[in-house]
Amino acid sequence: QVQLVESGGGLVQAGGSLRLSCAATGSISFINAMDWYRQAPGKQRELVAFITSDGSTNYTDSVKGRFTISRDNAKNTMYLQMNSLKPEDTAVYYCNAVIRSWNGRVGSYWGQGTQVSVSS
Repeated sequence: QVQLVESGGGLVQAGGSLRLSCAATGSISFINAMDWYRQAPGKQRELVAFITSDGSTNYTDSVKGRFTISRDNAKNTMYLQMNSLKPEDTAVYYCNAVIRSWNGRVGSYWGQGTQVSVSS
């Protein structure tokens, strides 16, 4: 069974940095696009950044120049390096990935979420 396991959240002061990780485990044949979403209290979940299987990336405007998404295909792991954090970055961060299992099944999987809190 495929799972996404996140780590790296925490509490940081404004201007600080955090690095999130999202590791895919299970019977994985291929990982297509991988994404980071976030959901702040009282707000809808929003796409923060995505990275394709060949490494192309895109970011929502509010994090451009501050966040960097990357992936290590050998480790089936995705990262989100977050620098110059602002209080408005406070949210639960979720990773998502489209994964093909060895049995041929393709599915969209979510991590459990990790809290990022930025104090002013």
